[in-house]
Amino acid sequence: MEEQNSELLEKIRHQFDTGPYPRHPIEASPQGNNNFLFIHNIVTPFYLRNKSVVNPQGKVILDAGCGSGYKALALAAANPGAKIVGIDLSEESVKLARKRLAHHGIENSEFHCLSIEELPKLGQTFDYINCDDVLYLLPDLVLGLQSLKLVLKPQGIIRGNLHSLFQRGVYYRAQDVFKMMGLMESNPGDIEIAIVQEVMKSLKDDIYLKQTTWKTSRENDPEFYLANYLLQGDKGYTIPELFASLSAANLEFINMVNWRHWELTELFQSPDDLPTFLAMSLPGLEIEDQLHLFELLQPIHRLLDFWCGHPNAAEPFLPVEEWTESDWHTTRVHLHPQLKSAQVKENLIDCIGYQRPFEVSRYLSAPTVMPLKVGSGIASCLLPLWEGPQSVSSLVERWLKIRPLDPVTLEPVSQNQAFQEVVGFLSNLEVFLYVLLERLA
Repeated sequence: MEEQNSELLEKIRHQFDTGPYPRHPIEASPQGNNNFLFIHNIVTPFYLRNKSVVNPQGKVILDAGCGSGYKALALAAANPGAKIVGIDLSEESVKLARKRLAHHGIENSEFHCLSIEELPKLGQTFDYINCDDVLYLLPDLVLGLQSLKLVLKPQGIIRGNLHSLFQRGVYYRAQDVFKMMGLMESNPGDIEIAIVQEVMKSLKDDIYLKQTTWKTSRENDPEFYLANYLLQGDKGYTIPELFASLSAANLEFINMVNWRHWELTELFQSPDDLPTFLAMSLPGLEIEDQLHLFELLQPIHRLLDFWCGHPNAAEPFLPVEEWTESDWHTTRVHLHPQLKSAQVKENLIDCIGYQRPFEVSRYLSAPTVMPLKVGSGIASCLLPLWEGPQSVSSLVERWLKIRPLDPVTLEPVSQNQAFQEVVGFLSNLEVFLYVLLERLA
């Protein structure tokens, strides 16, 4: 078994030496891609777990399986002031990653040609570990997770993902076809890609394998073939297998990375009027069972993309819906960093000036499943957040100036009424992490 694993790792290493992934040009930048940076910003998972706002300055972030370095660049862009460390099996990929970050002026970074299982050799520990599009290639998933855990700081968080067995099953059948043709016995190259291309194009259009895997728009893209039809070591997993692996590695599940897109009730025509049996049983389901039921009903996600960490490492917090008035009076409000750009602020001011609703999800859609708009008055109240964190009391005072009269009674709005209204829209925005609420002692 150990010999087979070593042989597989060598195939994987060779495949990515000859075709480093992803193949973004060196000059390509993730700046401006707010959804991509939202996922790579450590503020997001730390707030989801602890309801506290972490400062990336001085944090040490590992990109495990960094490939050609594009995601390491995203980690640097999303977390200014953090140190970025990258490792990869492929020496050619590591060379590209070094070149990429140097091109973009990221000095506080280092890269090593190293396997995940060899991580302890670095002699470093990490506040956050990004292991994206890697774990499903490992011969021993639990060993890989344990290796990541060994170098994770006590309060640290790991982002990892696995290919979904249900969503990607048709590609595994395609891989079996090309294994039968002997195309994956050694490292696939141009000849093997050409054979796959010829076979797929020759199939009738209504053949299921072609209908479900073939993309005409990418038929001349070598990465398409290597990452799908000819990917060495590729395996699919289910939610129960993911949770079992985390348990075996003694890691605790935190949340799905795109958690809003795993909402089970959103699969039904009337989420507020579910069939009686489901309405009674769903609230009591464990998170693992909810996610598994989702993947059985709607296997649309290529990745089972998750955050995890050491068991019992979460900081205790009081859910926002249970806060008292005194809690709110000692709260500081932050804007999520991926909204804090000059362009978003300019568009916000434009909406305020023309009294148009501000569609916040236009600039950051990852946490939502539907477009989310706020009125121009609320937008005006939130405007100071683009300058820095604000107290709830300061936002209440601003709200009283924006809306001094009740629009129905034309009576002056009381301090308490303004407070309740501000608390209401802040609570609604916090659900989507557009604003982050920090209770002060």
